[in-house]
Amino acid sequence: MTIDESVCTRRTAVAAGAGIVVAAAALTACATYGKENATPAPNPTPASADQPAGTALAKTADIPVGGGVIVGDTVVTQPSAGTFVGLSSTCTHAGCTVTSVSGGTINCPCHGSKYHLDGSVARGPAPKPLAAKAVRVVGDSVVPG
Repeated sequence: MTIDESVCTRRTAVAAGAGIVVAAAALTACATYGKENATPAPNPTPASADQPAGTALAKTADIPVGGGVIVGDTVVTQPSAGTFVGLSSTCTHAGCTVTSVSGGTINCPCHGSKYHLDGSVARGPAPKPLAAKAVRVVGDSVVPG
């Protein structure tokens, strides 16, 4: 089926143009959907057994049992004696940075979200747990990896 150019009216041309604009808008919306908060995850380099002393996140003695510390973009907790957990310091609600570990929870100042020491949500509005970050103990230090 072909279009006879002699029958093409202003109305059909406007309608066709509107259809193209709607299709372009839909494609643009699909191409950007979900990317407003998307941030590429860092690609951490695994730590080696010969980890330089300067790269330690914290000394194990500085992380209380039932508590934790925040070092840059990493929260390191010790939920039970000798168990160290690494977590992202970015709140899953609005992307704020958690600022304290106290009273057995990791706390976000922006909207009051609280996380258990394993990163699971203790109180919203956070919709999901803090992202896990690999950590390990080397000597008396907790290091990335």
